Amino acid sequence: MFANFLIGLREGLEAALVVGILIAYLVKSNRRDLLSRVWAGVALAVAASLAVGAVLTFGPRGLSFEAQEAIGGTLSIIAVGFVTWMVIWMARTSRSLRGDLESRMDVAIDRGGWSLAILAVLAVGREGLETALFLWAAAKATGSTTRPLMGAGLGLAAAVVLGALIYRGALRLDLARFFRWTGGLLVFVAAGVLAYGVHDLQEAQILPGLHSVAFDVTSTIPPDSWYGTVLKGTLNFSPRSTWLEVVVWLGYVAVILPVFLTLSRRPAAPRREAAPVPVAS
Repeated sequence: MFANFLIGLREGLEAALVVGILIAYLVKSNRRDLLSRVWAGVALAVAASLAVGAVLTFGPRGLSFEAQEAIGGTLSIIAVGFVTWMVIWMARTSRSLRGDLESRMDVAIDRGGWSLAILAVLAVGREGLETALFLWAAAKATGSTTRPLMGAGLGLAAAVVLGALIYRGALRLDLARFFRWTGGLLVFVAAGVLAYGVHDLQEAQILPGLHSVAFDVTSTIPPDSWYGTVLKGTLNFSPRSTWLEVVVWLGYVAVILPVFLTLSRRPAAPRREAAPVPVAS
């Protein structure tokens, strides 16, 4: 549940910040008449995300066990790819997010008001599709249907409240530190989802090594115990893992975590000052 709360909070806050930047720029530019176009784009992005979540939830039903495991494992790996890209992208561009969106808004306004709706769909829809796919993969990994949704709902609600407070100036949040800590935690969550996706592909007989067990601590950490549930819900820890799962988990963390930390700690590029204009005597 905590992992899904973290996903909902981070992705929801990113989307809330994007919407806040779009609205603030229109208000500052005295173009309030275009606000309805932005909200229309946001509503369309939310509807598309919910539709994707519904397809992922009810689509694979009725298929054979191997087909379900193959689809689940493939989508879990795709979800990890999306989240990895999102974490790396935010670490690289968080400092220039506002300027990038404002420049795109200028282009959208010049091309016509409805271009803002398309911009809002692309900006918010990306976050929504990533959230739907990763939440589905995380819920499948934990084997639960209600707790992941509850955690994600609480995270999204908290993100909306934080975004509104930041927009109104009632809350000052160190966003760089926030995204650094949540991004680091998501690396471990994504590693667990990736390992579970590999296990699904092993059960679908696409990948080998299903019976090559690296460790089995189910007697020490029962899956139905409270601490087993906590480890499963936060890090997708499986008390019985194959060697391929362990290698994939360790390899992902060993590669992605140093890259993320290096990018997130990189100082912002200094702003160039305009060259002085020589004055004729």
